Amino acid sequence: MLHQTAIVHPGAELGENVEIGPYCIVGEHVSIGARTVLQAHVIVNGWTTIGEDCLLYPFSTVGAASQDRKYAGERAYTRVGDRTILREYVSIQRATGHDELTAVGDDCLLLAYVHIAHNCILGNGITMSNLAQLAGHVHVGDSVTIGGQTGVHQFTRIGRHAMVGGMSKCTKDVPPFFLVEGNPCEPYGLNSVGLRRAGFTVEERNEIKRFYKLLYNPKLNVTQATEAMKEQVTTDPGREVIAFLEAPSQRGVLK
Repeated sequence: MLHQTAIVHPGAELGENVEIGPYCIVGEHVSIGARTVLQAHVIVNGWTTIGEDCLLYPFSTVGAASQDRKYAGERAYTRVGDRTILREYVSIQRATGHDELTAVGDDCLLLAYVHIAHNCILGNGITMSNLAQLAGHVHVGDSVTIGGQTGVHQFTRIGRHAMVGGMSKCTKDVPPFFLVEGNPCEPYGLNSVGLRRAGFTVEERNEIKRFYKLLYNPKLNVTQATEAMKEQVTTDPGREVIAFLEAPSQRGVLK
């Protein structure tokens, strides 16, 4: 279903029952999955793939050229997974670097004016509230919640099931399962509500809590805290915290 005012390049690939609303623009190298809806005034260009059953609200843009000064027009990709919703004025930009990628996973909800910059990689089930902004090369794990008007510094990592409170300035890596907030961000314990809703067991939550206390023990640095965790770990979420702390980082872990 293509509205008569929409402009769709003949080279674009549209799945079954895709709807392209009034004044939308779809570029040559775009692929859109079945049953996805572009409501009105949506622009999708660049080398972009959008999955099935997505919903793009008016004035959202996907695949626009990176705002990175280093971007020189090279082929770079943008990908949005299945069942993801982009509300009004969301912008997701293509990567910088030949054949590099900006990606948003399945079942994400990005509210109005959210911005995803070049080379960001987002997992599945992520919720970002209004005006949350990610700078380039940010990695966000599955089921993360980022509050409204929050800014995340480039190259920052946010671990799975973490929560960043609204109006925060996030310049350091946020370990999985933790709750942080503030300008600059400070730790405030576990994302307890999110973990219970996701079905984490009491044993898992208790171990995460112990590891939180170790990491933020003022007498221990990150390396010492990690070594102490290794001596106690019994659950997969606990191992995930350790793996996050030991992984390469350009920003350093929030301490």
